[in-house]
Amino acid sequence: MTIFLNNMIRLTIFTITCLFVLTNCNPIQKHSTDFTAEYVFTKGIEGPAVNANGDLFAVNFEEEGTIGIVDQNGKGKIYLSLPEGSIGNGIRFDTHGNMFIADYKGHKVYRVKKGSKIPEVWAQDSTLNQPNDLAIAPNNTIYLSDPNWKEGSGRIWMIDQNRKIQLLEDKMGTTNGIEVSPDGRKLYVNESIQRKVWEYNIKEDGTIDQKKEFISFDDFGMDGMRCDIKGNLYITRYDKGTVVVVDKSGKIISEIQLKGKKPSNIAFGGKDGKTCFVTMADRGSIETFRAEYPGRSFNKNL
Repeated sequence: MTIFLNNMIRLTIFTITCLFVLTNCNPIQKHSTDFTAEYVFTKGIEGPAVNANGDLFAVNFEEEGTIGIVDQNGKGKIYLSLPEGSIGNGIRFDTHGNMFIADYKGHKVYRVKKGSKIPEVWAQDSTLNQPNDLAIAPNNTIYLSDPNWKEGSGRIWMIDQNRKIQLLEDKMGTTNGIEVSPDGRKLYVNESIQRKVWEYNIKEDGTIDQKKEFISFDDFGMDGMRCDIKGNLYITRYDKGTVVVVDKSGKIISEIQLKGKKPSNIAFGGKDGKTCFVTMADRGSIETFRAEYPGRSFNKNL
């Protein structure tokens, strides 16, 4: 009888332990699934962004120079076309619901006011290389990566709410992905060719200092990046075909395998903000997976 009771106790403890593990394990998907069909976007697909209504946008739907909108079933259409000579890259929304688009070919940043489909030039500088990606801080300050792929160099710019554009750092590597931490105190910028991610302190006036290496990789490039509400950074690994999740200390905590090999950027959305949308340059499509936490800008635009 004693042996029987002891065995029952062990079985009960084992069952409870298993249930605890199953209900508390990391729910991040380890593999992505298709969200759109292949090749509905061009190979220049980039800049996924989700507004406060949950609408998903990305650049170059069907043809270069367009902004596409994709519904919850993965069906897309052209939302607007940029002026002739412009091709979008990064897209972000501010807290007022306005869309901002980095125009790498026309060397400017457009704003599309909430409720409008008319792009207006928000910021422009004749010395811009190829405005690539945007990040918007909680106070609506815009940070802009500006690579020169031919020379393997890059810069970081800031655009304040008065539309003043200011060069923050020059003579970097190929600046590409850029993101602000959830508390608005840190700026992350990666260099694709040099395979480094840098962390900066954001000062009260929006400028940056205290630069330090956040993480580096020995192989494959990087493209777009986004933070979740916990401050974990999701980095697209171009040519490797993964998204790597890095915590605030720079430690890799997860890596998601994608179907394609060339993820160009990532955004959070869905009903709870935990659905990740990844634009795939080699497939002209968007893949998706589930994250543990919502994106830092969920229902706040940015």
